Amino acid sequence: MSVEIKKVTTRKDLKRFIRFNYEFYKDNPFSVPDLYDDMLGTFSSDRNAAFEFCEADYFLACRDGRIVGRVAAIINRRANETWGRKVVRFGWIDFIDDEEVSRALLDSVKAWGRERGMTEMEGPLGFTDMDAEGMLVEGFDQLSTMATIYNYPYYPRHMERLGMEKSADWVEMKIYIPDEIPEKHRRISDIIARKYGLRIRKLTSKSEVKRSGIGHEIFRLINEAYAPLFGFSKMTERQIDQYVDMYVPVLDLRMVTLVENAEGEIVAVGISMPSLSRALQKARGKLFPLGWFHLLKALMWRRPEVLDLLLVGVRPDYQGKGVNALLFTDLIPVYQQMGFKYAESNPELEGNEKVQNQWQYFKTEQHKRRRCYKVGIE
Repeated sequence: MSVEIKKVTTRKDLKRFIRFNYEFYKDNPFSVPDLYDDMLGTFSSDRNAAFEFCEADYFLACRDGRIVGRVAAIINRRANETWGRKVVRFGWIDFIDDEEVSRALLDSVKAWGRERGMTEMEGPLGFTDMDAEGMLVEGFDQLSTMATIYNYPYYPRHMERLGMEKSADWVEMKIYIPDEIPEKHRRISDIIARKYGLRIRKLTSKSEVKRSGIGHEIFRLINEAYAPLFGFSKMTERQIDQYVDMYVPVLDLRMVTLVENAEGEIVAVGISMPSLSRALQKARGKLFPLGWFHLLKALMWRRPEVLDLLLVGVRPDYQGKGVNALLFTDLIPVYQQMGFKYAESNPELEGNEKVQNQWQYFKTEQHKRRRCYKVGIE
């Protein structure tokens, strides 16, 4: 039977679009499912603030009445304006190991993009950098994280056979928590603090974070710090509101560190949390009836040995000065006390030497690589 591409037009279709991934990976020990309600919010224009500057449609590939693939087509106008390009993004792509299916999905994104004046296709990418991005090309036997994509090993082979080329690569690291802070790292931290008049600031109350506006300051700093990175588009105030509401309630503030200068300005931030990968696998995408229990247990009672480094950012005028050393000089004793064995870096652009260099005094292991592909569609 030939492949039929069906555009998602109803809420029922959207639910099928989301659930296809759960069914497709339900027996895979390395895939980590998203929470269903989070995905429903991501794909709904009335709930996702990125729709202020994005447009999107979603497509299902069907054969003989059965779903065999899915893909999202996205245009981020803010990113296109920032980088001077006309790119249609493909994201949330899944497909059976059949080139007819993967070709039909990508052809549907190309046609959708051409209709809107785009000249390139690139992905996997989400609406913004705060969404999971990049197709896994190495590390298929490693547990995924809640912030990344897992895919079967045949996916990249399809991309290459369909004429896609590498646009960017990200690497992911395991950073092992040392028994003691490396002496050179500690010395650099002390020197940098004195030289630039910097100090550590810890947050003590989640209500303070919201009331004082510190949460918004943190994401504005991320806007500045990440501005030069591949495909980045600055978050709007509405997006920042959304992320503050999303992240603050689940954070353990011991695992959040800020660096301030003498004027009291935040110049660096490190946000981490216990890995929720195993808890999300047990929840199977659902908070109820027991999904919330597995997540709460991982956050509060029986923490895993792994932590996720969610966001690490340094204000541009302080980058390259060793400020990151202050963050981890403060955080490492916290990680030791809480019993963590290693941290997941989450994706770092392979050419971002400033980020790579911050791990030079620690035992590390590069265990995953993911890729963004591109192709012209004129």
